[in-house]
Amino acid sequence: MPPVVRVVGNGTAGSMQSERDRARLEEQIASVFPDAVTLWGSETVRIDELIARAMSDSPTLLVAAGGDGTINAVASAIVGTDIVLGVLPAGTLNHFAKDLGIPTDLADAVTLLRDGTPRRVDVGSVNDRIFLNNAGLGLYPEIVRRREAEQRQGASKWPAAFISAMRALYRYRELGLRLRTDTTTFLRRTPALFVGNNEYVNHDTLKPHRDSLTEGTLSVFIPRAHGRMQLLWFTMRAMVGNVRDDRGFEMLKLEHVTVDAKHRLAHVSIDGEVVKLETPLAFESRRGALLVMGPATALPTSS
Repeated sequence: MPPVVRVVGNGTAGSMQSERDRARLEEQIASVFPDAVTLWGSETVRIDELIARAMSDSPTLLVAAGGDGTINAVASAIVGTDIVLGVLPAGTLNHFAKDLGIPTDLADAVTLLRDGTPRRVDVGSVNDRIFLNNAGLGLYPEIVRRREAEQRQGASKWPAAFISAMRALYRYRELGLRLRTDTTTFLRRTPALFVGNNEYVNHDTLKPHRDSLTEGTLSVFIPRAHGRMQLLWFTMRAMVGNVRDDRGFEMLKLEHVTVDAKHRLAHVSIDGEVVKLETPLAFESRRGALLVMGPATALPTSS
C-alpha cells in the first residue's frame, strides 16, 4: 500500500516566499509522491490549523517544509506515534535537518523522503512542549521577542537580531534559578539558561552540530559572563547554536532537570519560538520518541 503523504509548508520561510518557489517544490514532491497533498501556511493561515487538517487524513508520512519552528510544530503533532516525520529544510539555519544529514538541496531532500530509512531520534521536552534543537530562558527569549517585533516593523532578520540583542542587553537582569536533579539541588544566578537536545560539538569548525541525536541526554549551558559584551557574544552565538567551546559558561549533561524560578510564568524559547510556560520548568530527554525519515545509512549515534 502506498504511503499517505501530507506536506505542511511555511510559505513565509526563507526559500519559500515566492509563489514560483512553492510551485517548484510541489512539482518535485508530486514527481515522487503523485497523491501527496501540500498545504501552505502564510501570515493569515496558521500552521497548526494546517497540521490538524493533514492529521485528519491519517498520514503515514507527514512532511514539514520550512525552518526549525515549522518542523517543531509538525513533530509535536506526531511525537510518540508511528507516523514518520519528513523534513524539507526551507528555513534560514535548518539546524535539525543538518544534524539529521538531510540534504540542503530541496530536490535531493524530496528524493530522500522516498529513498530514506525511518529511524527514531530523541527530543527534549519542557513542561510537555518538545524541542528538537534547544530551549532557553532569560536573555535569549527576550532577544527573540524583540527581534520579532523589529521584523514586524520591516527589519530583516539579522539586523533585527543585532538591534534586539543590544536593546535586551541594555535592560537585562540576572535570573535567580534553582536546578534540581534526582541527586542534587543547586542555585545559580545567570542572565540565561540554554538547554540542548543532546550535546552540541564544534570539532574545530565554525559549524556546531550534534554527533548524536540518540544519546538520551540534555546539554545544559549556564553563562558565567556578567559583562554586557561577554553576554552579547554568548547570546549571538547561542542564536546560531554555537555555544559548545565557549569557556564563559558551565555545561552539564543530564537526562532531566527541574528549574525553579522566581515568577509563576516564564518566557521560554523553543526552537526559536517564544512561549509562556508555568514554573517550575521540567526539562527531560525523551529517548527515541520521534520517528523521522533520514539517510539510508544510520543517523549519528553515541559511541
